[in-house]
Amino acid sequence: MQISIVWRRIARVFLPFAAGYYLSYLFRTINALIADHLSSDAGLGTADLGLLTSVYFLVFSAAQIPIGILLDRFGPRRVQSALFLIAAAGAGLFAVSTGFLSLLIARAMIGFGMAAALTAGLKSIILWFPRERVALLNGYMVMLGSLGAVTATAPAEHLLAWMGWRQLFEILAAATAATAMFIYFLVPERGIVLSKSTMPATLSSVFGDRHFWRMAPLSATCVGSAWSLQGLWASPWLMDIEGFDRASFVGQLFMMSIVLSSGAWLFGMTVHYIKRRGVRVEAILAVVALLFIAAELALILRVPLPSILPWSVVAIVGTATVVSFAVIADRYPPELAGRANGALNVLHFGWAFLAQYATGAILEQWPTEDGHRSLVAYQVAFGLNVALQIAALIWFALPWLQSFTSRMGSIPSTMPVSASEAVEPGIFCEQAVVLMSCDDDVEW
Repeated sequence: MQISIVWRRIARVFLPFAAGYYLSYLFRTINALIADHLSSDAGLGTADLGLLTSVYFLVFSAAQIPIGILLDRFGPRRVQSALFLIAAAGAGLFAVSTGFLSLLIARAMIGFGMAAALTAGLKSIILWFPRERVALLNGYMVMLGSLGAVTATAPAEHLLAWMGWRQLFEILAAATAATAMFIYFLVPERGIVLSKSTMPATLSSVFGDRHFWRMAPLSATCVGSAWSLQGLWASPWLMDIEGFDRASFVGQLFMMSIVLSSGAWLFGMTVHYIKRRGVRVEAILAVVALLFIAAELALILRVPLPSILPWSVVAIVGTATVVSFAVIADRYPPELAGRANGALNVLHFGWAFLAQYATGAILEQWPTEDGHRSLVAYQVAFGLNVALQIAALIWFALPWLQSFTSRMGSIPSTMPVSASEAVEPGIFCEQAVVLMSCDDDVEW
């Protein structure tokens, strides 16, 4: 591609969708900062706050499949711009709401309006850029978008001190509407060229794929839990367990957000690097899961480490979508990309909703002491997540474990035997073939 064409596409395609994903990340994480204001202004309890924040993920998740179909049929430009107008209306309603129900409806509208923010960007990258650059550009997309999480910490805290959270949401509503117009009038249309893939471009091709169901539960339980923790529960943990004051926890959230943005770039570069050397991307996902589980256990068991270390790992895992969507891009043809990304996002955001709401419901079972929850409450809530992630990791690794067991079982059949134990060559070969069989999911 000529340099001028590349930069033109970056300016007219990549950056507008990156701006949209930036707003999505900002809306996703802003409630962690304004939680105290919402509780005092609307009288919300812990469970109410968990539901209010997590309904974003619930609606987001429910919309992924139909939005994936719309993206494949109508393209990301028209779908994204229309949905952003709904999000802008939701942000405006959130700014003027005074009761829990109206806040809940407004938050749901924002979630629905932002439901295509990432998948539309990923679809545009697949349509407009070379396939070998998709993983790298996905990393840049998530990196720039995750700056919204950075904005939702110290910068937003300064704005809150100046204007209040209602005025902040009025500004966000206007910015969202402007981004919708920006995408609609600036991004060009792009027809979809059908690939030569033998896989039919239907949703059943994704949900009927065993490889998808090996990878998706692990990606969902890790990425969704990371979003849940950073989007809401990091703040009460830092105040209740670590004893941070507001200035300290806002500073730590800011550092986590910086790490989050850097992690997206790191994942994009790593995937791009290992794919050029023929290494399977799934290996990165397994390593990420192990690190995430270790970080959560460090928090639960109160390992004597600076809290920023495990929480930074939590932040980085929130950008592991770069890895998961790289697997999707490699496995499915371009005309199926919207459906495949949407199917995976259903699980990502569905799990984020369940984890965020369930954590609040579990914490509510323990009484507060001087306005703080006990360590045991957090250990139970976080520990349940870890147990499910371990189960998903075992499921993900099961084909490899079965293959390894089969290979280990074949070793005795290849060892020298005495004359009395000798078998006919034909029988020996047949036995060796049986012993070397393995799960169909394993790729050699």
